[in-house]
Amino acid sequence: MNTPPNSLAVDVHDLRVRRGPHLALDEVSLQVTRGSITGLLGPSGCGKTTLMRSIVGGQIVESGTVTVLGLPAGTVELRRRVGYVTQSASVYPDLTVTDNVAYFASLYGRPRSTVHETIEAVGLGSHARTRADALSGGQLGRVSLVCALVGDPELLVLDEPTVGLDPLLRVELWEHFRSLARRGVTVLVSSHVMDEADRCDDLLLLREGRLVGQLTPAQLRDRTGETRLEDAFLRLIRTSTEAPS
Repeated sequence: MNTPPNSLAVDVHDLRVRRGPHLALDEVSLQVTRGSITGLLGPSGCGKTTLMRSIVGGQIVESGTVTVLGLPAGTVELRRRVGYVTQSASVYPDLTVTDNVAYFASLYGRPRSTVHETIEAVGLGSHARTRADALSGGQLGRVSLVCALVGDPELLVLDEPTVGLDPLLRVELWEHFRSLARRGVTVLVSSHVMDEADRCDDLLLLREGRLVGQLTPAQLRDRTGETRLEDAFLRLIRTSTEAPS
């Protein structure tokens, strides 16, 4: 991919990361276009979370470069421009949903008026006064998402954000992601759910720390000859496994 630098939200070149003796990412290079929804797919342990941590500046890298919104990953200025939602809910259990979101809004310098509208946007309005420790796992995940969204990030990095949600809520959340992308927000999201991958503009496919493909859902189908995206993904992974090293 050869995209003008000013149109890129993320630009990664030859990234290598070690976790102990294990090479978690091996010479990974990729680009994520601004205002797009990019899905990060791959088997468990393939390096998805390590790649996301590298992008948000929370990972020590061995070599390579990671540029985010035109700046080196981890630059202080990016803290207000990048939202990151981990698989584990990052909220205060003894605070209500509203108080959690209001706290993060104050950190980002956002007005109090944004708190309620952001809570409503992800369907948590009826739980606004509920303490976080009384919520289900899926609801806690959405609170973490709201705490990131209230900062009005230019880049939103989401690690399995729909785990534990029922199908209707998943659809509503993806509609919200699409609305964000239409406003120019870049969304990078990892997922194991293939119908979610089909909602992405672009896909990054990882296996054993290597990027085995960056292509659209349509291109993945064409490349593998499979109609179902899940079958296409599995075929590509198997092909890359069989390829000589």
